[in-house]
Amino acid sequence: MSSFLTATSHLYGGNAAFIEDLFNSYRDRADSVPPEWQEYFARLTSGEMPTTAPSPATGAGMPHAKQHGVFRLIEAYRRRGFTEAQLDSLKRNETPPDPMLDPARYGLTEADMDTVFDTGDFGTESRLSLRDILAGLRRTYAGMMGVEFQYILETEQRRWLEERLEADLATPAFEAKARQNILFEMTAAETMERYLGSKYVGAKRFGLEGGESLIPAISLLIRNSAAYGVEEIVLGMAHRGRLNVLLNVLGKKSSELYDQFEGRQAQTLTSGDEKYHDGLSADVPTPNGPVHISLAYNPSHLEIVNPVVTGAVRARQHRRKDADRNQVMAVLIHGDSALSSLGVIQGTLNMSQTRGYRVGGTFHIVVNNQVGFTTSDDADMRSTPFCTDIAKMVTAPVFHVNGDDPELVCYATQVALEFRAKFKKDVFLDIYCFRKLGHNEADDPRLTQPFMYRKVASHPGARALYAKRLVDEKVISDEDVQQMIKDYRDAMDRGDRVGGPIMEQSNRAFAVDWTKYMGGPAWALPTDTSLPLAKIQELTRKFTVVPDGFSVHPVALKVLKSRAEMGAGEQPVDWGMAETLAYASLVEQGIGVRISGEDAGRGTFSHRHAVLHDQARQSRQGGQYVPLQNISADQAHFSVYDSILNEEAVLAYEYGYAGSAPERLVMWEAQYGDFANGAQVAIDQFIAASEAKWGNLNRLVVNLPHGSDGAGPEHSSARPERWLQLCAEANMEVVMPSCSAQMFHVLRRQMLRPYCKPLIIFMSKRLLRFKPSMSSLNEFTDMGFRPVIADTGVRDPSRISRIIFCSGQVYYDFEQGRTDAGLQDDVAIIRVESLYPFPVAELAAEIAKYPNAKEFVWGQEEPRNQGAWYMIRHRLEEAIDDHRIIYAGRPEMAAPAVGYGSMHKAQLEQFVADGLGPKAQKSPKSSGKRREQAV
Repeated sequence: MSSFLTATSHLYGGNAAFIEDLFNSYRDRADSVPPEWQEYFARLTSGEMPTTAPSPATGAGMPHAKQHGVFRLIEAYRRRGFTEAQLDSLKRNETPPDPMLDPARYGLTEADMDTVFDTGDFGTESRLSLRDILAGLRRTYAGMMGVEFQYILETEQRRWLEERLEADLATPAFEAKARQNILFEMTAAETMERYLGSKYVGAKRFGLEGGESLIPAISLLIRNSAAYGVEEIVLGMAHRGRLNVLLNVLGKKSSELYDQFEGRQAQTLTSGDEKYHDGLSADVPTPNGPVHISLAYNPSHLEIVNPVVTGAVRARQHRRKDADRNQVMAVLIHGDSALSSLGVIQGTLNMSQTRGYRVGGTFHIVVNNQVGFTTSDDADMRSTPFCTDIAKMVTAPVFHVNGDDPELVCYATQVALEFRAKFKKDVFLDIYCFRKLGHNEADDPRLTQPFMYRKVASHPGARALYAKRLVDEKVISDEDVQQMIKDYRDAMDRGDRVGGPIMEQSNRAFAVDWTKYMGGPAWALPTDTSLPLAKIQELTRKFTVVPDGFSVHPVALKVLKSRAEMGAGEQPVDWGMAETLAYASLVEQGIGVRISGEDAGRGTFSHRHAVLHDQARQSRQGGQYVPLQNISADQAHFSVYDSILNEEAVLAYEYGYAGSAPERLVMWEAQYGDFANGAQVAIDQFIAASEAKWGNLNRLVVNLPHGSDGAGPEHSSARPERWLQLCAEANMEVVMPSCSAQMFHVLRRQMLRPYCKPLIIFMSKRLLRFKPSMSSLNEFTDMGFRPVIADTGVRDPSRISRIIFCSGQVYYDFEQGRTDAGLQDDVAIIRVESLYPFPVAELAAEIAKYPNAKEFVWGQEEPRNQGAWYMIRHRLEEAIDDHRIIYAGRPEMAAPAVGYGSMHKAQLEQFVADGLGPKAQKSPKSSGKRREQAV
């Protein structure tokens, strides 16, 4: 600055600070200073040294300092107006004045109030008195709505919001009919809750009383979204207000809800769920065509539904070939405490603009009750001023609105909808309201919030306030207001559908046909998953070549060369090749594949290499090549995405995606299998139980690297005991394959049979490059997935006295120990590849081949209190006709594995010897040592 303060004398002295402030404003935003100063500063910053500067006085003696002060005041309201907005419908505390909004801060006094100033780019009038400018600013930015958006980095987005809000001073202008409709929706929301409260006294329903403005907001969102190309909405919300949405938005019949309250619903599911976890689908007519609404089922784990919804939206967009992401929209309804507290929110937002997970912007609605369970003091609820401050991480605009003004709530909904449609970004509508009753209807909130609930008790309700306003403004008569209530109650008495118009039938061209998966065949349905040798060789040629001029890393080039040799039968097929063959064959058959995980493209253990990276070009300059996207001209889609560093949100997202795309192989891979612990809620509530609770089918594949290889407690176990504990009612399939062909066949079988269950794969890390686990081509051309693998090394089954059963990579430890001890004629080793459903019949048939076997052992590398042992022991005993079965494995441990290499090795040698029995310990060939297996 100092370099140009010598340009002219009036830039010295007392004016210098003013000019510097003016220049700072110009740098932040050029049009915030008068035109003559814009020209001056533009010349200056271009390198030209002006010899004169504009005078500090203008036209009719108007000081530049005053005019600039007005511009600065306008900017202050755009940035900080929300701090003085009257948001709290309970009016518990005075809104403190923000010193940044004080006109005196900008040299403006009461004497200037009637002076006319240029408004710059504020509003629609070019010149107004300071009094009118200030009134317009307060109305736009500090009334019963406050909008936060100045942290958005993109100037175009900020300017759009300013122009949109200032064009009408953020003032709704609904016609009388629309206002009457808003009142009807408010009446429906309130009357339904009161009706149920008197009909089912004390029954839990997690009512919406105090937050009724949610219903007209959702209704307007649905009606108006079709104008922007939306044809489907997937809606996710927790339990608060859910029954209200089901009845008043989605058109559920009230008689069906009564049946649920009274326990009369049809027993079609093995467990079912609470009524306020229910989902529903409906088609809502709008002026621009029908919109299909799907309310996702959700457990009481609140925000876990968010990534499930966004995953489902992405899948539906893919099915529609909706590359612009216009046709399907995600809408998420949050509670204020959950939004600011639960980590899955952060994960979902972090995914929202990433390549593999964006959905074109999610519309978030916060039912801000200003209380979390029994906590209403902000000092206890969060560490940020607003519950929506997490939205700033993705620079999403936030519309804070007082729920006592449902018209303004609808106005904010419309503006937010327009922004989301234009910029494909998330938006947040924060409805400040209250919770009239306790956390549930049997809870007395006065125990912990006496002051708050004195305010609640004296509040007449948003519906009553709005009704009085419309009556006072002659929009509706008081008689009509009362008739609305009566008509609604009469409909509830009859058990009718009380919500808005719902279409009985509509065009569902993009709906999934689930009938072919319902009541489907048993898991062991014979399925041909083999491939002809010629087809394997043809596919191999296609995915082992790269475009001319593409510089492949030497390691990846070696992998491609090895795969070409594997396809030619010159070396056995490793696990990466087996996977790649499975994916290539599926996409060629028209079955899409989607893989995600924290290092899914390369594979955490550098075994997959599904994405090749040009060593000479950046990825955005054509530096990536995906061979599996180049199998054939009419192939199905193949995608693989390296996800954000998160398990809970990403796994739930892929579950949601798979639930809307049963025709695609959708696989989530953990970086290490035990990292799935971070997604336990998604596993427990959705993957394991969604079919039993809600009838939801899903064929997600979860790939979990697993194996005790001396890597310590945190990189060893994918916790098979936890997964197996969740297995019941044929809810999912759990496998632990021991050779590469098994991986190939189980992936293909997942999609080629009409069986829609999640598939959990415990994939050995150690076996990825372990030659004995690699399969020959005939295992791909002549076989299928084998739930039980026989011991082909036994010469005379009649001589076998002991049988070891095991799963996964530990088979090779037992096999090596048997070889070292020379016990091939004494001990048979049978691999149990399918842990659930357990192959009792297949195992029993294999055992029958050994008529003189009297000793039966279950061998595992996990500690005794972990792994499969306790979860399958009864199944093993059933297969061996209740003979006693011996355990051979590590002792009980608190951690999944030891962190000391010597201890790991000693434990391994001990349990292998225990499994092989006394003869192994006496054998001169067994010195207690074993050959190390390559990693």
